Amino acid sequence: MGKKHSERFVAVVESALATVSEISCDAALRQSVDGDALLIDVREESEWEKGGIPGAIHIGKGVIERDIETYVDDPSTRLILYCGGGYRSALAAENLQRMGYTDVHSMAGGYRGYSEQKKEGNA
Repeated sequence: MGKKHSERFVAVVESALATVSEISCDAALRQSVDGDALLIDVREESEWEKGGIPGAIHIGKGVIERDIETYVDDPSTRLILYCGGGYRSALAAENLQRMGYTDVHSMAGGYRGYSEQKKEGNA
């Protein structure tokens, strides 16, 4: 993932990824466009303001547990979360699973992966 993260942070993310499934950018976009999943951007507000994936809604990682039910009251709704590179979204997805959401995924590569695919003409 683009940045150098601390070992402890990476360990927490790896633990989350043991319980959270990752989904490819292509699959996430397809499911979002088809209406099969809700795409949620969990990045900071300042990141969201610079651009996001079309069709996504923004619920920052810092408030998603508090605010998710405002947007999604059915815990079986398919949710695909993304952040900058896929770490924060995995952590947020793990917490939503703890809250009873049963179909939560983290988009592999995050917004950076999406941006790269877009540059290459694949997104």
